[in-house]
Amino acid sequence: MATVIIPEFVPSPEQDSETLKNAFKGWGTDEKAVIRVLGQRNATQRKIITQTYQQIYNESLFDSLRSELSGDFLRAIILWTYDPPERDARLINQALKERKKGSKHLQVIVEIACASSPHHLIAVRKAYSSLFDCSLEEDIASSLQLPLRKLLVALVSSYRYDKAVVDMTVAKLEAGHLHESIKKKELDHNHIVWNIATRNFFQLRATFACYKQEYSSSIDEDILACGNGDLQALLRIAVLCIECPEKHFAEVIRKAVVGLGTDEDSLTRAIVTRAEVDMVKIKEEHVKLYNQTVEDAIIGDTSGDYKNFLLTLVGKQI
Repeated sequence: MATVIIPEFVPSPEQDSETLKNAFKGWGTDEKAVIRVLGQRNATQRKIITQTYQQIYNESLFDSLRSELSGDFLRAIILWTYDPPERDARLINQALKERKKGSKHLQVIVEIACASSPHHLIAVRKAYSSLFDCSLEEDIASSLQLPLRKLLVALVSSYRYDKAVVDMTVAKLEAGHLHESIKKKELDHNHIVWNIATRNFFQLRATFACYKQEYSSSIDEDILACGNGDLQALLRIAVLCIECPEKHFAEVIRKAVVGLGTDEDSLTRAIVTRAEVDMVKIKEEHVKLYNQTVEDAIIGDTSGDYKNFLLTLVGKQI
């Protein structure tokens, strides 16, 4: 469930565009007005606003935002204002550019592939081709080496059946195949890659449950026991995003705010990409796991307009 609060009476796109234009006029920017408009509109409404703003003022809303805002607030609001498939395509492209920095950046690709609906993933692939003049699969294949290439190309290429169809006989059989490959530390074995990348989410959750029942440990725990390389990390994230995406994103938020300094990129990504998907469940999971609300995590580690914008997206009135 989404946490974005849409007003009962929403102004027209023309009125919202005028409010934004006025917010950019004069000395200083009215950041509260920007948050009030863009932070309280759904994806369809935001898309229409960007189109209307371009038509009325003959300039890009994104260019106006970039000229008036800065820092983490700018990055967050730009990501939020993009149409979701375009946003995810751009996140993946940026992750591939930063691939040499390790799996932390590549996990974005796994999240989009494994915590999105099959229809959304298709839209992301279309947006990627349109934006970057190559297919998403092609870019991953040319950017990464085995075994990461094998796993990530398989994940983003998938079109999973999206109905709740489960065969328990198959689940038990495939749990055995997964366990055998993991026990041998063959994490790029076809049994693992094919199952994780192609089975529908309901079937995989049944397989994971069978795995834990049969072998007394969860599949993500056994993957972690194989070592701490990039493949292990990404495969574990794939499992978590399939089994319980709200738990994974609660973990992302937690890791972003604990310790010295804040990982603003991860915090922004988790909140911006999930605010219209399952942020209600993520907030519940965060409290359950860490005895802290997402709101308090944001308040404790961010400030200013950036803080206010993130709080708006998670449904806190400011």
